[in-house]
Amino acid sequence: MSWERLEREIDAWAAVGRTASAWWRDDDAVCNTSALDRLIAVTGSARIPLALAVIPAKADQSLFAAISRNRNVTVLQHGYAHINHAAPEMRAVECGGARPLEEVAAELAMGRSRLTAIYGDQFLPVLVPPWNRIEAALLPRLPDLGFLGLSTWGPRSDADPVPGLEQVNTHADPISWRKGRIFAGAEQVADALAQHLAARREGGVDPDEPTGLLTHHLAHDEPGWVFLKELAERLGSRPGLRWLSAEEAFGRVL
Repeated sequence: MSWERLEREIDAWAAVGRTASAWWRDDDAVCNTSALDRLIAVTGSARIPLALAVIPAKADQSLFAAISRNRNVTVLQHGYAHINHAAPEMRAVECGGARPLEEVAAELAMGRSRLTAIYGDQFLPVLVPPWNRIEAALLPRLPDLGFLGLSTWGPRSDADPVPGLEQVNTHADPISWRKGRIFAGAEQVADALAQHLAARREGGVDPDEPTGLLTHHLAHDEPGWVFLKELAERLGSRPGLRWLSAEEAFGRVL
């Protein structure tokens, strides 16, 4: 039953002559690990493009070596150092919080320069703020810092929150963070994907925003990995669904 609703929804797109679209974002990459190898194998075997959000201040040479030999992977920028700068009693945030915006912007610029130098054309200047949070006043500065995109969580309210910046978010997370970072369950995750696809098809949310799967390769338990492998096998080449690269999701490839 866990896949039935999702597969019906994909079929509903095809029935009206449309192709459903999705993309896969994975956060918190800093070095090569067996978990990263596993993720790249899962997505690569299904020919699903992977957008890997890399923490610039912590990324090491082993990560470059792992990514550079996999052209299926596009690098995005995951903040700067993934450090919480929130005021006491506030929710965790790095891109904002109790710091001057000039300081935050300078960090992001350093991070962008580092990722550009290391990854070259494998890096797409899209900002993925840690904890999916960013100070609203920082958004107008991002295009001037060289960012063309922003990715957080939940259906976007505006495709272009400021001129020159496109937002494409994620909508389904296999991890139940509040229950000890365990697998949320196949039915819950499949339903989250189906719900966003249905809302797009019916006009309840922006129909042009691809449906985003958000993973964290360093945090998945074994049931979560089993689910991701099944998802890739079931949906990687399923008629009616197209997996977009990050470049395609953010309109950089025609």
